[in-house]
Amino acid sequence: MGSYKQNAFKYATIVAMGGFVFGLDAALISGTVKFITQEFSLSELELGSVVGAPAMGVLLALVFVGYACNKYGRRTTLMIAAALYLFSAISSALAPSYASLLVARFMGGLAFSSISLASMYIGEIAPPKWRGKLVSMTQINIVVGLSAAYFINYLILGWANTDAPWVQEWGLDTNTWRWMLGTEVIFAFLWFTLLFFVPRSPAWLLYNGREPEAIRMLQKVTPENEIQAKIKQMRSSLENSNQDRSMLTQLKEIFGKPMRITMIIAMTIAIAQQATGINAILFYAPTVFEQLGIGTDAAFAQAIYIGLTSVVFTVLGLLLVDRIGRRPMIIWGMLWIILSLGVCYYGFETANYTISENAISEMSEIPNSERLNALVDVPFESDISFKTALIETLGETDARDYSGLLLQKAADINALLILLGILSFIGAFHFSIGPVMWVLFSEIFPISLRGVAIPFFTLVTSFVSYLVQKFFPWQLATMGISSTLLFYAIIVSIGLVILYIYLKETKNMTIEEVQLALATKRKT
Repeated sequence: MGSYKQNAFKYATIVAMGGFVFGLDAALISGTVKFITQEFSLSELELGSVVGAPAMGVLLALVFVGYACNKYGRRTTLMIAAALYLFSAISSALAPSYASLLVARFMGGLAFSSISLASMYIGEIAPPKWRGKLVSMTQINIVVGLSAAYFINYLILGWANTDAPWVQEWGLDTNTWRWMLGTEVIFAFLWFTLLFFVPRSPAWLLYNGREPEAIRMLQKVTPENEIQAKIKQMRSSLENSNQDRSMLTQLKEIFGKPMRITMIIAMTIAIAQQATGINAILFYAPTVFEQLGIGTDAAFAQAIYIGLTSVVFTVLGLLLVDRIGRRPMIIWGMLWIILSLGVCYYGFETANYTISENAISEMSEIPNSERLNALVDVPFESDISFKTALIETLGETDARDYSGLLLQKAADINALLILLGILSFIGAFHFSIGPVMWVLFSEIFPISLRGVAIPFFTLVTSFVSYLVQKFFPWQLATMGISSTLLFYAIIVSIGLVILYIYLKETKNMTIEEVQLALATKRKT
């Protein structure tokens, strides 16, 4: 591998490490759900607010990130994001109340824009034939971070349940969730430090009239005989529009008739990616697995399989995105997602719940468990009717605190089918629309609009993500798990139809060639 390729991979790897911190931040909260609910006596919507607070934070950040990355540069803005991750991790671990935890999580969300910025930066330094792989490295790091978070949570929970003296000395048994969230500090600090070794984007340098510096930067990541052609292409893209346009003017151009197809593609994939419900599964993984009736400890262990599946299929997607192409991976991947959600829907819809007298005698952990005698051998055909009966019998607090144990004793469910359906869904997402959305975002917008366009459509996908995270506990309590998954499948099906009509292949094209291809499509 030539030195320019080594440099491109090195810079991309460092920048994409923000994906690891993002994944860690996103999934660590999944292990704390039951602990913080009990400690702060949270309702379903309050819990959803804590889990979804980063997604709300990124909505605010993305309003300003386009200006920041154009004014101060991609690298500087990424360093600010890394500092915010660090601050959020420390504040979350030390939060004394629900309100302070909410604020700390919100501050971390201000850094979530690092994902779109990483895609932007990598797309600008990567050679066209390597762009798909390098941009997808961000997604690789996200799922590695997710997997690491599930493993960390499982490890800390296991330690907290032991009688080792150091567990009590360090407070793992009484502050389990704080240790889970606190582990992020190490990785956020490491990423912040490594960003000092990343050069500025050549596209940003040229955008700001610093062509000699842009050439010197390109010499690090581009063959010498291709540098002038690259400069010419970037200059041509910039000259096609006025660099001094306001953000509102640029947004009007994005939504204008000449870019209508590009806007439809970007808007649809931004909504559909999160409307799959991926973050309901990832951010509430132990809670979802508890619905299978396997118990809390086993639910934490099963969550690790989500992380491992994410890593395997993201790597496959990374290896194949430039071979198969963007369009086939998205279209067939979304169909795969719909079928997987359908399997999960069927598994949960056909489940039933019955508590036996013997099961009650085994639940000594529940105070006054004889209260459940009224439910002995009463069949319930849905998780909603069963949970409603438990609340009426035990009260809301005990029904919530012992839900994992109660589901474990009462559920008659095809857990293996649903587990395979969930893992199939995770694999489908991370093979297709998960990483490929960011590849498309780095390709379909001209340089002069990218600083506003990518953050804007990331804003859209972040808002949908927030809605999913915010309302999933409420949906689980009011709609039930099966109807919630069916709802996700219907939304994704609508997106699939739209993308089947409008999405065009962009593999092996320069960014400038992509613009011409979309322009040609718009004129025909």
